[in-house]
Amino acid sequence: MTVAKQNFNFQKIVAVTGVALFIVKMGAWYLTNSVAILTDALESTVNVTSAFIGLYSLYVSAKPKDVHHPYGHGKVEFISAAIEGTLISVAGLLIIYEAVKNLLEPQPVGKLDYGIILISITAVINYLVGALAVKQGRKNSSLALIASGKHLQSDTYSTVGIIVGLILLFLTGMAWLDSAVALVFAFLIVFTGYRIIRDSLRGIMDEADGELLGRLVVLLEANRRENWIDLHNMRIIKYGSTLHMDCHLTVPWYLNVYEAHREIESLNKLVNENFGESIELFVHTDGCIDDSCGICQKEGCSLRQKPFKLKIDWSVNNISDNRKHKAD
Repeated sequence: MTVAKQNFNFQKIVAVTGVALFIVKMGAWYLTNSVAILTDALESTVNVTSAFIGLYSLYVSAKPKDVHHPYGHGKVEFISAAIEGTLISVAGLLIIYEAVKNLLEPQPVGKLDYGIILISITAVINYLVGALAVKQGRKNSSLALIASGKHLQSDTYSTVGIIVGLILLFLTGMAWLDSAVALVFAFLIVFTGYRIIRDSLRGIMDEADGELLGRLVVLLEANRRENWIDLHNMRIIKYGSTLHMDCHLTVPWYLNVYEAHREIESLNKLVNENFGESIELFVHTDGCIDDSCGICQKEGCSLRQKPFKLKIDWSVNNISDNRKHKAD
């Protein structure tokens, strides 16, 4: 099963879970007449909507490449995540509005014990499914799945706040407590939405992933071959669960086409073994020049023009430069 298919199937679970928990929360509101629980249920409508948006985006991103989309359809996940982050933020603002309204005009509630039990069950299920979605999304580099998981987790945080408020209300009879606690968690929800929007915009704008580049550079530096004289102009672009990496690899100028291709295959194998098949590698080979001799560690080269001077350790900064490295 492909990575895209795995993400799509897991998002189905997220969508079905969202619908089921929304029904349970509406039942809890009907029993208690609690505005706080109604607020939680309203936030769940966003869960359901965003879950199906995420499902559609993963369906689209799983489509194979075609003439009009040579890099695939993975970018749709960033758009989906942006919409979901916006919905999360709007839900948080709506919760703030309802909480303030309830503080000013407290509503009578009843059967809080049943409401607390039902809402607690939804919180546990929400968090578990959300954590699994984030784990699966990070494993398969799916921003849409990560966004769905974080959305479920943020819903859990607000639900926990509401549970705390309901318990305090149940014990003390102070009606303002549930709204006050829900208000605190509403701001957390808004912040979560902001972070998802920010991450999606980074993907749409093809912002460099410093953490990913760092791990990749460490791997390549630790496994350098003597014919890998230099590596530069490295870039990584994310298309959903697929990563496209391109770079320039400097090899001895006298290698024939077959030998140079073998070096590329070695580089590709190393990356795929450590990062999975989700990375598509495009390597342009450059022949070394006289100035390359100063950083070339190849021993026994009969065509060396200059003596070796120093080893340049690859880093995120120097491996991204669009120029061959030199000893001075």
